[in-house]
Amino acid sequence: MERVSIYDFQVKTIKNESVNLEQYRGKTLLIVNTASKCGFTPQYAGLEDLHKKFTDRGLVVLGFPCNQFGQQEPGNEAEIAEFCSLNFSTTFPLFGKIDVNGPTTAPLYKYLKSEAPGLLGTEAVKWNFTKFLVDATGKVQKRYAPTETPEAIAKDLETKL
Repeated sequence: MERVSIYDFQVKTIKNESVNLEQYRGKTLLIVNTASKCGFTPQYAGLEDLHKKFTDRGLVVLGFPCNQFGQQEPGNEAEIAEFCSLNFSTTFPLFGKIDVNGPTTAPLYKYLKSEAPGLLGTEAVKWNFTKFLVDATGKVQKRYAPTETPEAIAKDLETKL
């Protein structure tokens, strides 16, 4: 059986268009489960800063809205896109709402969690704004807790890009 890679996944954009992650081959990815009504929501600004600062060095931030933690992403895709644009002027790609835990976990997140388990080997995503760093070869390098800010991650990116 052929090994699965990050590039094998199809996802839906925030506009419900099907996209293959193959299009990001050769790029470093920071994949984040996001929410609009969370204490960590201001991280959207930091994520946008990372995206702008490192895009010419190959970084792409990918945001995946999720409503599984405290119902903090109650809006539909159009509302989420408008919120991000108006409040944070986001230009990085946003995707359709997904589940990151439980029986309806998106296949991409099943893969990310198995490749980069959390504390003590647990796979469950603990909260909004958990981040996964994927290198330019498609290998999942690291999982960052929601409390690890985009500014702190910038230090890792400086050495990896």
